[in-house]
Amino acid sequence: KGVSSEGGDMGGKKKEKPPKEKKEAAKPAEAASPAQSELSRMDFRVGHIVEADKHPDADNLYVEKIDVGDAAPRTVVSGLANFIPLEELRGAKVVVVCNLKPANMKGVESAGMVLCASDADKTKVELVTPPADCPAGTRIAFDGHPGEPETNPNVIKKKKIWEAVAPGLTTDDNCVATHAGVPFATPHGPCVAKSLKKAAIK
Repeated sequence: KGVSSEGGDMGGKKKEKPPKEKKEAAKPAEAASPAQSELSRMDFRVGHIVEADKHPDADNLYVEKIDVGDAAPRTVVSGLANFIPLEELRGAKVVVVCNLKPANMKGVESAGMVLCASDADKTKVELVTPPADCPAGTRIAFDGHPGEPETNPNVIKKKKIWEAVAPGLTTDDNCVATHAGVPFATPHGPCVAKSLKKAAIK
């Protein structure tokens, strides 16, 4: 296409406008990254919960400090107080969604989401856990979904990428966390729920 348009440019001065169209055409070329799957644009990482306490102003929330490989632990607020004891959270390895836009949760800014599996009536909730020897900060990989995650949370929100990905997150018959049947993979093995099979992950 570049050759034909350059040939057109030589025909006359007024045809300098097509190059502007060409520049606009370059934007979709940059947007070639959207050819990347929405799943691969999400940043799922292994997290290590270094602190966990009850939210000062909400009985159903926990406030955690989670090492996800950044310079400092992230503060994450989770609605798990009615389902998982603090003792189970403290020191746990978890899967954290790291590129969601931070949200204010009853006065505490939450910079991530801890993924959990839950049964149909949401009476039983289990952490999605990576292998114990998997280092904090390890990115979760999905076979057939290459590419680096989106680093701008505003893009994730604006393009509703998380909303597109989330419905496909479930455990399989072996309690392995998957997206549309593709396992949450790490170099040390898959991420799993303790006992919930065919369960939604949120």
